[in-house]
Amino acid sequence: MALLSACAGHPTGVLAPVAASPSASQVEMLVATTRSRAKSPGEMFNGERSRTANFADITVSIPPAKAHKPGDVDWPRRLPPNPATDFATLKADEIDRGTAEKWLSAQVRKSPDGSVLVFIHGFNNRFDDAVFRFAQIVHDSGAHSVPVLATWPSRGSLLAYGYDRESTNYTRNAVENLFQYLARDPQVKEVSILAHSMGNWLALESLRQMAIRNGGLPAKFKNVMLAAPDVDVDVFGSQIADMGKQRPRFTLFVSRDDRALAVSRRLWGDVDRLGAIDPEKSPYKEEMIANNITVIDLTKLKEGDSLHHTKFAESPEIVQLIGRRLSNGQILTDSRVGIGDNILVATTGAAQTVGTAAGLIVSAPAAIVDQNTRQNYGNYAGTLVGSAGKPKSDIAKSKCGTTSQTTVGNCNP
Repeated sequence: MALLSACAGHPTGVLAPVAASPSASQVEMLVATTRSRAKSPGEMFNGERSRTANFADITVSIPPAKAHKPGDVDWPRRLPPNPATDFATLKADEIDRGTAEKWLSAQVRKSPDGSVLVFIHGFNNRFDDAVFRFAQIVHDSGAHSVPVLATWPSRGSLLAYGYDRESTNYTRNAVENLFQYLARDPQVKEVSILAHSMGNWLALESLRQMAIRNGGLPAKFKNVMLAAPDVDVDVFGSQIADMGKQRPRFTLFVSRDDRALAVSRRLWGDVDRLGAIDPEKSPYKEEMIANNITVIDLTKLKEGDSLHHTKFAESPEIVQLIGRRLSNGQILTDSRVGIGDNILVATTGAAQTVGTAAGLIVSAPAAIVDQNTRQNYGNYAGTLVGSAGKPKSDIAKSKCGTTSQTTVGNCNP
């Protein structure tokens, strides 16, 4: 019991502002999101979809070097957080579009090179996950670019893979609008994009749309860094072609031992995922060279989560490499995986309902002691059985909205 408790997740409501510590560092970021507003204090936005884009000005406190290891997000174990030892929120203000534009212009004028870094997180990220991870990347990389977080509606649940994927499609126009604004703003001299996991699909699709609409991509879009991209390799080839000859420098972070992408490969018809290719084998080696794509193979690196899917953010060396890449050219993280989540995924077989039912029963004890499992457990149960008195068609839709990461059930309501 004590061992399981040590693996418990972090508290919710961490975005409630606290007083700053003079020994801590600060990262201020602009947030653009298609998430809906949360009702719970200290959460700001949830995993549901908003009809309009929302914006926020957030400042995160990073503990001093003696308490913070590069690559780590020092989640508070209790609230309120202690800025001397924990990541903490100092400011979390929702703002309108006009205020967001003024914020961006003011920050870019103060930056040394007029550059902006846009981060697009991956699958299974709640809003605070994305905020704290991006703050960690900005701080640990030493990047001087103005941080802009583009966050999309993820429910933060392993079995919400289908919903999350559709949320990236839902958000394409909003991210393209952000890119178009950055392209028009004369204060912005350079734009870099860092995407992780499923967020790469959103980044690539938005760039593709922009290129088709504008007849190409602007020269100020310099760097696109694709970390563990959950993207079909064949689709990636067509996306790159659609962007035209004038496109940013692409850096691809791959890891052949990425378990999350191995599951995704099975889900999507056994076609290689871009983030798990062997860059030394044909035809990938020739394709990367032909498209002038730099590939960094992280397979032998032993940093990151148990799925080997967050190496780019949790390895101090790689985070600093990203910082140097930004400076010279101018994991993201799938988190909240509880003990019971791993059991659920392991027990999901050919029939989603049967596998999930077995997983719910077996993982029930873990839900008592593991907070991540406890938070996700209700979502799993609701997906499986639906609400009491709920129409059958609605229950079917609910199941289709939370397709398993290992199998696709019958989603014909």
